[in-house]
Amino acid sequence: MLKSKQLLQQFAKEYAKYTPANFKLKRALVVTKLSRYEFEQLRHPGLSKEQLEQKLRDRGTDVEMVLYLHNLHKDFERRVVQSFQDVGCEVKLSSRLEFRSSLSKDVMSWADVIVPVGGDGTFLLSAGRSSPLFALSQQKTPIVGFNSDPQHSEGRLMLPKHYTENPSDAVGRIKSGDFKWMHRSRIRTTFLGSNGEIPESTDLFRHTEVKMEQVNTEPEMLEKNMAYKYKAKMRRVLPYLALNEVFIGEHLSARVSHLQLVLDHQDVVNKTKCSGLCVSTGTGSTSWHTSINRITNSDVEHLLRSLPNSGSAEVLRLRENAEEIAHRYNQSLLFAPDDPRLCYSIREQICVGVWPSPKTFKERDFVQNVFVKSHCIDANLVIDGSISYPFNDGAKALLEVYPEDALLTIALD
Repeated sequence: MLKSKQLLQQFAKEYAKYTPANFKLKRALVVTKLSRYEFEQLRHPGLSKEQLEQKLRDRGTDVEMVLYLHNLHKDFERRVVQSFQDVGCEVKLSSRLEFRSSLSKDVMSWADVIVPVGGDGTFLLSAGRSSPLFALSQQKTPIVGFNSDPQHSEGRLMLPKHYTENPSDAVGRIKSGDFKWMHRSRIRTTFLGSNGEIPESTDLFRHTEVKMEQVNTEPEMLEKNMAYKYKAKMRRVLPYLALNEVFIGEHLSARVSHLQLVLDHQDVVNKTKCSGLCVSTGTGSTSWHTSINRITNSDVEHLLRSLPNSGSAEVLRLRENAEEIAHRYNQSLLFAPDDPRLCYSIREQICVGVWPSPKTFKERDFVQNVFVKSHCIDANLVIDGSISYPFNDGAKALLEVYPEDALLTIALD
């Protein structure tokens, strides 16, 4: 923990001169979401506008709503572009598909800021494609996102919702340096094995028939103590960093996932059968991490009713505040985006017979790193719900956070 804090402080010093006041905004790369209507157009490229709309109606789709949301996003996209142009900024526009498939590193280095416009999915894509493996000395291109439809999307990674109404206010503040930097921690995933090979990754958006640029990393020899501890000779770092979470589990959700975990390089091997493992960052703690671990008002009610003194005045008072208790608990699940720790969560852990082993193994806890070995049949390791790697029996991975991997973002309010 101390080492991580020291590295984070060193990382902050590297960017001390790169203050908001010194930030020069001249070129912006705007990355736009793929609307539902555009997605349907890609699925049916041979149909005219009229034919496509008729096909959707025949299927039972609310075409008017699909078109309304598409136009809503496009109108807002134009407003964001105009806001940057109004402050003298050169703007390049890239669709989500173009950004995913063929955007060159030259365009990435050209931009002073990357601006995803849409929802959290568009932000995650932009984060994953913005030079994922940084050296500490490299300057990062910051990211700032605009939520194009706060009525239908929470957009926790985007700027506060009131900037959707006034994007020019946000752009003006960025131009004048009236903002703060936020370094969002990301998870580095390393495969361990005998030869350093990485299985071929799968783009989970492959239905759009867009092939992602392949990024290769070289295998390295493991240190002696690591090689002995995890019975592996080589390691290979995956070329994608997770901003939200890494999930490991059987491809078929109804099948039990059999995993072994070593936490913080301890000498205890924790064995579990469950519905999968979710390892989250502070950024991801508002997302799947909370969905897995949250409790409801009904959970609190049932727990209080099970108490021996459930009819006492004190318990009745607590039952009246069940909503507040659940809210406080759920809020306690969140942790800061720049927190150097990870939080792992075991989904629906089997707790009968010999499982888990040892019995003291916690279903959720904060750690510095997690080693995972698979005993699954048809499993995947999935980064931010987007990039998937096979992770079957015998596969090994180490999940860690490094300060130099943090995503540089612009925060307002």
